[in-house]
Amino acid sequence: MRSFLRTSLILALVASCGGDDADALGVGAQCTSSDDCDDGSTQMCLPFKGGYCGLTGCAHDTDCPADAACIAHDDGVNYCFRTCATKADCNANRDAENEANCSSTAVFVDGDAGRKACTPPSGS
Repeated sequence: MRSFLRTSLILALVASCGGDDADALGVGAQCTSSDDCDDGSTQMCLPFKGGYCGLTGCAHDTDCPADAACIAHDDGVNYCFRTCATKADCNANRDAENEANCSSTAVFVDGDAGRKACTPPSGS
């Protein structure tokens, strides 16, 4: 019985640690308005195809939430974009039409240190 209770407790703890939508409103999520991006009301829906939850005007990675970095975008603005290892990291909260890319060519303001960033899709 004790073993069963211990196993049940471990499974309950693992299940409570998130899931596919653990960061549904976090940096990189698809959005239609800033109300869709809620990390304490600092993120906004950035004007990229499908929307992109993030922050604008960062100067360093420390200006960004966890799992995000300050990227110098080709439009001349710095944004907090989600960091990634693979494309799947970028698209758990985006539909197929608005997939982001896990890019090794993103320009990290504080240096890439081998990192990649989820860059929003082109177009509108």
